[in-house]
Amino acid sequence: MTPSANPQARPRLVVVGNGMAGMRTVEELLRLAPDLYDITVFGAEPHGNYNRILLSPVLAGEKTVADIMLNTREWYEENGIELLAGDPVVSIDRPRRVVRSAAGREVRYDRLLLATGSKPFIIPVPGHQLDGVIAFRDIQDVETMLDAARNHRHAVVIGGGLLGLEAANGLLRQGMDVTVVHLADCLMERQLDKPAATLLKGALERKGLRFLLSAQTAEILGSERVTGVRFKDGSEIPADLVVMTAGVRPNIELAAGAGLHCERAIVVDDTLQTYDPRIYAVGECVQHRQATFGLVAPIWDQARVCAAHLAGAGHRRYVQQATATKLKVTGVDLYSAGDFIGGEGSEDLVLRDARRGVYKRLVLQDGRLVGAVLYGDVQDGAWYFELIQQRTPVAALRQRLLFGKAQCEALAA
Repeated sequence: MTPSANPQARPRLVVVGNGMAGMRTVEELLRLAPDLYDITVFGAEPHGNYNRILLSPVLAGEKTVADIMLNTREWYEENGIELLAGDPVVSIDRPRRVVRSAAGREVRYDRLLLATGSKPFIIPVPGHQLDGVIAFRDIQDVETMLDAARNHRHAVVIGGGLLGLEAANGLLRQGMDVTVVHLADCLMERQLDKPAATLLKGALERKGLRFLLSAQTAEILGSERVTGVRFKDGSEIPADLVVMTAGVRPNIELAAGAGLHCERAIVVDDTLQTYDPRIYAVGECVQHRQATFGLVAPIWDQARVCAAHLAGAGHRRYVQQATATKLKVTGVDLYSAGDFIGGEGSEDLVLRDARRGVYKRLVLQDGRLVGAVLYGDVQDGAWYFELIQQRTPVAALRQRLLFGKAQCEALAA
């Protein structure tokens, strides 16, 4: 098949990846320069663009797939975008400036945007390829879990981070007996300190979840379908479904195969440009100043910067900011932002109210707030996050800072 080309056409932007990062960049581009490019989007999944963050509420039965769609097929048509869904790009010919898809389509590009996201890390233990062992990454995974909940009883979630707890909660809501297996000795250790993690574990146990901490998976049992999980200490638990949420890896195979410079991810500069000036990259597949990304806020910032440069308004630069985390589990209020570990010269302000189930820890450094962990009372989370981002001096507020924005504003008045 010959590359699509029209000498009189506008320059062509090809977007590889129909997820949130790529399509947010396209939305920003359409706002800045709606008629600049002919746009073709390749997506691996056979859908329009949806909010991957809301897969957890879909699994829990709180939302439907239709509820989480961001851009329907009609939206692509209305904006003159060619959507090639369910047909992933398999190679990039940089000298010819052509991408080739799994179905054999070849499309020429003037600018190429890589938004290939990340792949779930499947722990390579014996049995990891059995039927019933899945990740929690896309709509198909959710459908597989919902089917398992209708026909089976025992679920094991490997990984006690944010995604694992959301998967476990959803499966519990669907009626399964759920055990969360975690290698570390506390949940969500990247976002929470131990006191907050202990409160979280207790709240989730009261909901009906079970936990095995400091547990290392050695083997997944079964002949065709999974029947159980065996641990390094020799103990076993039954399992009809195993969901692996033990982290993700940036999806760089396509970029590396095209000879783009990759380390842990696709290396980009402050404009989200790769070492090939015609090719940009955004989202979980990129590495910027040694960092990789998994939360929405920094990826939205990347989309704005990248779109500006694609539009020819290249005055923006991507600057990494502090990030915040919220847990999407009904009835559990949890918020974490910035550097909650602290270091030399930092101090902690801590409030514990066991009766109300409230825990707050604020980390101060040089008279400024640098991190916050909130459990049970998160109404001031966004305000604390704003103080962190803006590096606001808080020495004058120190006595009231734990009690929130209203108390501090009353002091200022």
